[in-house]
Amino acid sequence: MSHIRIFDTTLRDGEQTPGVALNTEAKVAIAKQLARLGVDIIEAGFPIASTGDYEAVRRIATEVQGLVICGLARTAKPDIERAAQALEPAARRRIHIFTSGSKIHLEHMLRKTEEEVIATSVECVRLAGEFTDDIEFSAQDCTRSDPEFLYRLYGAAIEAGATTINIPDTVGYGMPEEYAALIREIRRNTQGVDHVAISTHCHDDLGLAVANSLAAVAAGATQVECTINGIGERAGNTSLEEVVMALDTRRDHWGHTHGIDTREIYRTSRMVSMYTGTMVPPNKAVVGDNAFAHESGIHQDGVIKAIETYEIMSAEMVGRDAGVLVMGKHSGRRAFRRTLEELGYSELEDDKVNALFRQFKNLCDRKQSVTTEDIRVLAEAEATRVPETYRLDAVQFQSGTRLTPVATVRLATDTGIYEEAATGDGPVDAAYRAIERIAQVPLRLESYEIRSVGSGKDALGEVSIRVTSDGQTAHGRGLSTDVVEASAQAYVDALNRLAVGVSRPTGESRAIGTP
Repeated sequence: MSHIRIFDTTLRDGEQTPGVALNTEAKVAIAKQLARLGVDIIEAGFPIASTGDYEAVRRIATEVQGLVICGLARTAKPDIERAAQALEPAARRRIHIFTSGSKIHLEHMLRKTEEEVIATSVECVRLAGEFTDDIEFSAQDCTRSDPEFLYRLYGAAIEAGATTINIPDTVGYGMPEEYAALIREIRRNTQGVDHVAISTHCHDDLGLAVANSLAAVAAGATQVECTINGIGERAGNTSLEEVVMALDTRRDHWGHTHGIDTREIYRTSRMVSMYTGTMVPPNKAVVGDNAFAHESGIHQDGVIKAIETYEIMSAEMVGRDAGVLVMGKHSGRRAFRRTLEELGYSELEDDKVNALFRQFKNLCDRKQSVTTEDIRVLAEAEATRVPETYRLDAVQFQSGTRLTPVATVRLATDTGIYEEAATGDGPVDAAYRAIERIAQVPLRLESYEIRSVGSGKDALGEVSIRVTSDGQTAHGRGLSTDVVEASAQAYVDALNRLAVGVSRPTGESRAIGTP
């Protein structure tokens, strides 16, 4: 039996998801939740990539306790020194150094020979050893690399001081049996490997990231690198929640332990989705809306008689509520606060609870029944609300077959209430144009997503958007039983985030060519 360490790279590789831009406050909040989740290592960022990344890593190293804080670095002296500076406040720190292993990368990207790569890697691992005794070493694109070169490269890194060697399937090329065989051969042929941890880092280009990671565990890997909701470059990374629940649910098969508090999984998933603006598909394993839903009559009959007939794990195990919470217009403030506490929001300040209670009462007037999921998304939105430079006071629209869509929007600001009307390609577009007329801020809509919270004709619509303006990117989110109103709320939320600087320069450098 082995303890499988969970290395979370949501804040580094996960942030490389196209369109995702996290500011420092969001990264710190997510890091604190990852600590509550119980991950062993947080890869907090790539400090050399930008000033923002450096500041986020240093804040996390200062404020997040009880686990290892890791920073990424290329095989370059400035990268390693910058990572060391950012990680300095952390009680437990790791520098993660990466190079490339495949001939494709060596020829077209690094433009170095194998011997040059080995020499540079050794030099940089030794340099990192001046700042920490916890050093991880990775060679990108291992599944397309010459194994003999990998044995020599990793052996040299271990001799230089690496304590963890990571075997990335950077482009998701490997098959589970191939990847497992590679791990076994590296264990068999690499000098010094018995004294270090072996890590797996898989991408999901062929939908095999989780399968490959588990195959590596079967072959002897004791660390899995993953992200919340599986976000990341291209098709994403190994999904933390899927790997953990596979190890947990099939403990009889794996026989391994992990340190994750599974009851925090769903809350963490929702937080990352909210901050990144990436919706979780309803059929996503473990955390999707449908993961514990049963529509088939046969399935419904089975779970009523014995829940284990069609559920291999319970919703409660991952922090979800399996039933509908009976809350309505006659519920009091005390009962509402207790419900929030049961959902994990015991730390909300009184003013936020009061604001949530008003939203809850308004929702009760618009829905036949209010579920725990409704209350959860309200709480998530309120917890991350920014000061309101603009407040949506009202939106009205007219649209239909052979009618030109027109919307009238009224916004409240510190200087008064303003109203404008505009036409558009549809009611949402018309509402957005009216908002732009009031705010006089040119916005470019980069993405627009909508999902239903719960089911039924009166279900809440949750709209998530990403906009750019004058070199800045911001996300916005809105909630309403009226999707046009929710869309307008999301646009106003994005405006407010731009107004208070909760955004990120669109041109800020990102990690390129990382594991």
